[in-house]
Amino acid sequence: MSVQISWTLDSLVEAYKHHQRRTRGLREQTLQDYQRFVRPFVRVALGGDPFDPASLSPSDVVAFIASMSGRFSPRSMKHVRTALRSFFRFLRVEGLCDERMEAAIPTVAHWRLSALPRCLSDLQLEQVLTSFDTSTPCGHRDRAMVLCLASLGLRPGELAELRLEDFEWRRGTIELRTRKSRRGAILPLPHKAGEAIVAYLADRSPQAALATLVEMAGSGSRIAILGDMLELGKASGTSHRKLGNRVARYRIDRLYLLGKEARRVRQGALLGGMEGEQVTIGKDHRHIARMVRREARRGDWLLCKGSRGMKMEKVLEALKETGD
Repeated sequence: MSVQISWTLDSLVEAYKHHQRRTRGLREQTLQDYQRFVRPFVRVALGGDPFDPASLSPSDVVAFIASMSGRFSPRSMKHVRTALRSFFRFLRVEGLCDERMEAAIPTVAHWRLSALPRCLSDLQLEQVLTSFDTSTPCGHRDRAMVLCLASLGLRPGELAELRLEDFEWRRGTIELRTRKSRRGAILPLPHKAGEAIVAYLADRSPQAALATLVEMAGSGSRIAILGDMLELGKASGTSHRKLGNRVARYRIDRLYLLGKEARRVRQGALLGGMEGEQVTIGKDHRHIARMVRREARRGDWLLCKGSRGMKMEKVLEALKETGD
C-alpha cells in the first residue's frame, strides 16, 4: 500500500474525519469539535502546506498542550486531549506516523478545585488573616483556624477534633490525639496561633473564657475582670448571678467587677463560696486597673471580659500606662 507523504491541512483533516465516520460512526458535531483543536495543532507543529505528518514529535505535542493550558480551563483541556488522542490514532492506523504520539499527551489536572494554588505566599496569608472581622466571635474563630492550618500544617479533620484539654499552655504545646498515621503527636504551639485561639475563647461565652483562664494559669493566681453583659435584656439579673456562681466554681482567686450588674455577680460569687475580700466592685476602668496593679504578681494570669459596650479594653490600656 502506498502512503501519501505530502499533505495539505484541509486534505489531512478531511481524511481524518472520513476515518472517524467509517470506523467509529462519530456525528458531524463531534468531528467539528475535534477539528477545532486538530487544525491549530497541525499548523503550529508542521507549518504551512505541504507537510509530512511523519515529522511530528512528542515535543510538538507537549508544547501545544502547554500553550493551550493558558487559554482553556482544566475541564476544556480534557476535550483538547481527547481530540488529539483520536487524531494520533488515525495517523498510526493509516501509517502516516510511526510513533505512538498519543502517549506523549501530558496529563492536565481536571479534578475538582485543581485550579486552586497549592499554597499561599506570606503576603497572601497576611491578606487572608486581615480580612477577618475580629469584632465578632466568628471572625476570631476563623482567624484562629487559618493560623492553625497554616503554622501547624493541620488537616481539617485534625483541627475539628481539637479540644481545650489538648493545649498545654505553659509548655506551649498542642497534642494531636489522632493523625492520618493513626498515631498521636505533640507539636509546638506557635505564638501567633496561641494568641488567636485565646482571643477566640475569650470572645465566646464567659464560661469558655473562664475555663481557658483555669487551663492556662497553672500555679499562678487566676484574676478575672468582668463587665456587664449588656445583651441579656430581661434575663440580666438572673444571668449575672449565675455568672458569679460559675466564677466561684472555677475557683478564681480574685474577681473585679464593673457595671450596673456588678452587685448581682458579687452575690452569685459569694453564694458559690468565694470570700468577700476576693470580690471587688470597681468605680471605673482606671480604678480597677490600679487595684489589679497593686495586688497582682508576676506569673499571675488575667482575664478581662464584658460586652463591647462596657469597653473593658480600657482596663488593659490603663494597666499598660502604669507599666504592666
